[in-house]
Amino acid sequence: MPNGPVSRSTLEQALAPYGLRVRGGLIPNASDGLPVLHGGADAAVIWMVGQVGSECWKAFSSSPFYADGQADSMDRWSKSIGNPLASQLGGVALYPSDGPPYYPFQQWAKRAEPVRTSPLMLQIHPEHGLWHAYRFALVLPELHAVDAQAISPGGAFAGPDICLACDGQPCLSACPVDAFTGTAFEVDRCAVYLHGPEGQRCMQGGCQARLACPVGAAFRYVPEHAAFHMAAFAGKH
Repeated sequence: MPNGPVSRSTLEQALAPYGLRVRGGLIPNASDGLPVLHGGADAAVIWMVGQVGSECWKAFSSSPFYADGQADSMDRWSKSIGNPLASQLGGVALYPSDGPPYYPFQQWAKRAEPVRTSPLMLQIHPEHGLWHAYRFALVLPELHAVDAQAISPGGAFAGPDICLACDGQPCLSACPVDAFTGTAFEVDRCAVYLHGPEGQRCMQGGCQARLACPVGAAFRYVPEHAAFHMAAFAGKH
């Protein structure tokens, strides 16, 4: 990494071997509650780092974290990437699992790229649908001049609500136990079903409601990736 401000394209190159990418960036404000950086510096930019589809699965599943039998393997894998990268750049990496209190990742996502909250309470992207995730936020003390014009200091993206325009909203009728109301997710109802014999379809193939969404179907997680996340969810509920 070069000295001084690092560009988004340089970050992309560093993240590519892990199947991760910069999802978008935002200019922080006082309400974000960010920690003070090395040397007392203020944060100049927050880069949202994550994956689209299963592009990270090969790197993660071949890492020692995947099969070591310890909890939170993907979170620990993410930290093994984000922490040294942030340290190298004089910044800090923040994670959705940090807390409580938790950092406002959902709000940051809406300020960084054109996502909205779907009826499944997941962020939906107009191209990638529900098949994406944010692994960490990279908070840096400097913003490269080449990226300054591409990041809006104002806030959330504007655009049509693709879920409201979706014919029939099939995601809301696909769940076998009606765990999604359109405004809430009934976690206990879902968890009880997953732990029973009938829940194996979701456990092995992925959430049926999520799979019913027609947006971004080409980016659906591969079966092994989907099953991993279902097992992680079921293991905590």
